[in-house]
Amino acid sequence: MQLSWETFTIHKRYALKISRGVTGQNTNVWVKVSADNITGMGESSVFSIVSESEKNTEVIIAELNRIAPLLERFHPLDRRSIEKILQDQSISSNTRAGIDVALQDWMGKRVGLPLWQMWGLDRKTIVPISVTIGISSPRAAVERVEKWLEVAPFRLFKLKLGSPDGIEADKEMFLAVRNFIPHLPLTVDANGGWNLEESIEMCQWLAHRGVTYVEQPLGVGREKDLEVLYQRSPLPLFADESCFCGEDIPHLAPYVHGINIKLMKAGGLGEVMRMIHIAQACNLKIMFGCYSDSSLANTAMSHLSPYADYLDLDSHLNLIDDPFQGVSLEEGRLLPGDLPGLGIKLKNDEDGISHL
Repeated sequence: MQLSWETFTIHKRYALKISRGVTGQNTNVWVKVSADNITGMGESSVFSIVSESEKNTEVIIAELNRIAPLLERFHPLDRRSIEKILQDQSISSNTRAGIDVALQDWMGKRVGLPLWQMWGLDRKTIVPISVTIGISSPRAAVERVEKWLEVAPFRLFKLKLGSPDGIEADKEMFLAVRNFIPHLPLTVDANGGWNLEESIEMCQWLAHRGVTYVEQPLGVGREKDLEVLYQRSPLPLFADESCFCGEDIPHLAPYVHGINIKLMKAGGLGEVMRMIHIAQACNLKIMFGCYSDSSLANTAMSHLSPYADYLDLDSHLNLIDDPFQGVSLEEGRLLPGDLPGLGIKLKNDEDGISHL
């Protein structure tokens, strides 16, 4: 098989601020796997957990250059053998994700079925997505809610808290949105921006204000504090940055109520599926999230969405130059289509959209 790739830069309509910084654009990598006159497509997106230098585009390209010669002897059907090579070579999770999704897309095209149908899933069970409001002033947060409601009648909003200005700034922003949409449920994601004392106070304060759950209140490396917070929080707790892959789940399970599974953290749809089964065995709720992903990566995750209790796959809806078209938005729900594999189409400037 042949592995190839190219970069593409995407720009957000509205920059997203979280506790660790602000992002307005990303350069991601479009990964392609070709064999038997079939091309499968995947995406490797950049992301960071602690340092902004993590998981960047240059690392992805270097790893693809290093691994491509080692994969030439394989066929896309050798997915497990390929996965082992990637693990043995210590390839980063987001690079692995791009290759794995391309292999899955190749397989769906080979058999002529969309992935959700290959896996025997039911699109009717997919829940509506939430859409995200980044850290901002109270007025700007309300304006962002208004802009989202112009896109579709969304019924669930996620507020990014953990402001560098402290929890009083978090409360002011939250109350502005709460007063603007008093009838809608809200979720909160601190992205590790609180310490233990702040987490306890905020979870207790938010519990009386229509919040469904709190995501990643404590920073990576402070997982030992989750035991105390779990006992004192009246709200369900979800782990995101603390949970990369299936091996992390049993350690977190006693102290959280759910996990946020992201394609780039997991390293591919194969690991996403394993994480789903482990989370189910641990009686945890399942959320799907995203980074600065295009429609390609979010479409890939949409094929497994019938497994999810909560969906936060909104990044592509905030792009002004998404090069792909795949999953459709219908009444606040992201639905994968009927085309084989991922069902991704590539936008081009000359004749609109051409199917690959």
